[in-house]
Amino acid sequence: MLFTELVLENFGPYAGKNIINLRTEKDNETRPIILIGGMNGGGKTTLMDAIRLALYGQRAQCSTRNNLSYSDFLIQGINNKTPLGGETRIELVFEHFIDDQWKEIRIVRRWNQQLKDGKDSLGILETGGPDNYDWPNKALAETWDEFIETVLPLGISNLFLFDGEQVKELAEQDIPPTTVIKAIQSLLGLELVERLGVDLEVLVNRKKKKLATQSQLKTIEEIEDKLNHYKQELENAKEDQSSKQAKLDSANNKVKRASERFRIEGGKISAESSTLRHTIDELKEKLQQQRNEMVTLAATSLPLALITSLVKDAKEQGEKEVKQQQAITAKSVLQKRDQKLLNYLETLELTEEKLLKIQTFLLEQYETINQNSQSNLEHSLGITEDELNQLNALVDHKLPLQLNTATKYLESLQKLEFDLDNNERKLQVAASPEDYQKLSDELTNAQKEVAKCQIEYNAAEKRIREADKAVQMTIKDLKNYTDQALEKQNNEHIIQSAAKVQNTLQLFKERLTLKKLNKLEGEVTECFRYLLHKSDLIHRVAIDTNNFSLSLYDPQGETVPKHRLSAGEKQLLSIAFLWGLARVSGRNLPIAIDTPLGRLDSSHRNNLVERYFPTASHQVILLSTDTEIREQELQQLEQQDAIAHQYLLEYNPDERQTTVHCDRYFW
Repeated sequence: MLFTELVLENFGPYAGKNIINLRTEKDNETRPIILIGGMNGGGKTTLMDAIRLALYGQRAQCSTRNNLSYSDFLIQGINNKTPLGGETRIELVFEHFIDDQWKEIRIVRRWNQQLKDGKDSLGILETGGPDNYDWPNKALAETWDEFIETVLPLGISNLFLFDGEQVKELAEQDIPPTTVIKAIQSLLGLELVERLGVDLEVLVNRKKKKLATQSQLKTIEEIEDKLNHYKQELENAKEDQSSKQAKLDSANNKVKRASERFRIEGGKISAESSTLRHTIDELKEKLQQQRNEMVTLAATSLPLALITSLVKDAKEQGEKEVKQQQAITAKSVLQKRDQKLLNYLETLELTEEKLLKIQTFLLEQYETINQNSQSNLEHSLGITEDELNQLNALVDHKLPLQLNTATKYLESLQKLEFDLDNNERKLQVAASPEDYQKLSDELTNAQKEVAKCQIEYNAAEKRIREADKAVQMTIKDLKNYTDQALEKQNNEHIIQSAAKVQNTLQLFKERLTLKKLNKLEGEVTECFRYLLHKSDLIHRVAIDTNNFSLSLYDPQGETVPKHRLSAGEKQLLSIAFLWGLARVSGRNLPIAIDTPLGRLDSSHRNNLVERYFPTASHQVILLSTDTEIREQELQQLEQQDAIAHQYLLEYNPDERQTTVHCDRYFW
């Protein structure tokens, strides 16, 4: 299957007729990639929805449909610039090998504000064959749902038409989402086995009816009516659960967004404002204590440090005064001692020359002391020797120690003031009480909505369990009644064999699942190792036969917990899972990916660009923003000769319209 053209006319943001060539040919070469660029909200998802809508109509799983009825969805899809009475139209053209021939099929769906029977009008134009005919095929249009199931079954379409959110969801969950599980079951042929089991049950009940009397038949019909009622109740409960799941997912997303706003806009800081205020109060108290200690220190001799030079001058002046006082005291004492010494020396009968030298020496000493005692000082402090000692202790020891203590106090004071200023700024940055309350209310309301949706979802699950229990009990009642009431007749061997066939079908289902999963495990492992480009990290990927969850093993056979993988590696694992499923399907189908690179880092981007996009399929349609397939990735794809066509979706927010530019991208 190969998509060749998509036509959008007055659909979504696309006004008028827009034709997108999807053929994988350029310069007489086959190139697999069709690259379509557009900003968020610019119409990329609308293109993907258009492909799904063209293929499946009312059954299409369009991302923008939500819980809308099909008619409301179609009306919503009409472009706001469509003239009164104008028509909205989607055409999808694809080539496919049918009856040993290549044929081109053009799907045309059109509608306007006045829907007929609440649906669109479907037309199928078939081209090809030996005569290269070209005419509407009404028979194919009437049986289109059955035909498209032979080409691209709805159950596996999500393996070929998917978006980044689907990859993200698959990466974050341990058990695959419901859509993927259904695709796996359809792919493995498990749905066929289940249908065979249901058909066999219907056959057995028919045979039992033939064996029953009129009254027994009436009782059987009553039980069957009750069974059908419970089955319908079970189906309704499953649909209700699916709806509640969607609401729960939406509510969880609201909580995430509200929590993010709460964090980014200062909500968390505001929530900690009481802690900040407490810290500020403590800092202020410490500051006051530090200032009090500074005041106490200032009450000592510390202020004299401001006049250090004067204090040193006073010290020098005091030393001079004390020296003079000592000289005066020594003068009279020495004069008496010298006279006694001279008298004594005269008795010793020294020579006159020696006596004269001694007298001269003593006279010089006396004159020196006399000069010190008579030195003229400009000022007099009247200081005593004890006071001078105190002054020396102050200048040499006490004052430097107090200065050092004061410096430490100042440093501590500055640090406290810095911390106080920093915390006060944090408090100012925090949201105001009103803003905080608004953010808090928004988060609280979102959490309440989640809780409400969770209760509704749990109730829906309970309803499913109760309905399923009622179905199983009614089946059991029907079996018990028919087994007891019906006589064995000619058709008895069919009824008896049915149980064996059911057991055989169950055994067949288990073995088929195991066989197909073994092949799928091999494909997923190969794809993941190829994309990951780390041969020593993961050796094998195993798939659980019950819930299809993935388990990873290293070369030594040890389990590798999924949480050890980075976000990018998890996303590569999800893509490898989808790729492996597509390869196991054995169907040569196009792949379309919306938002292909998501949150991948540069190395994982390179792995996808070099290894996945060019080889994922014979046709790969990429719907990307400018932050995913960037200029670097574009050059890589062009160097590989992988791009057949490029388109740029330019959205005008004022007009709310998107223009399609051919042979253009963001760069």
